[in-house]
Amino acid sequence: MYIKKGDTVKIISGRDRGKTGAVIDVSLKESRISVEGVNIYKKRSRPKRQGQKGETVEVVRPFPASKAMLMCKNCKLPSRVGMRVEGSQKVRYCKRCESTI
Repeated sequence: MYIKKGDTVKIISGRDRGKTGAVIDVSLKESRISVEGVNIYKKRSRPKRQGQKGETVEVVRPFPASKAMLMCKNCKLPSRVGMRVEGSQKVRYCKRCESTI
């Protein structure tokens, strides 16, 4: 998976199609990502102590990484990502403008 924590991605399918945001969490095992402001659900929580009211909390749920494209920092567009070796290091690069990400 080419998406890492802190990257900016654009959602390409689903109900949040077209939204962009920063990646909060990456699950490599399940190939899922969590993006801030995307795929938000409301969860009702019960009161913890007597006299306290229950509340509604907004929770960001993870979704498949295949539904998001990495935004290139150079060309500012969603693009496919490739890997190449520069020196002794593997780097990701934008397939549109060939710049390193």
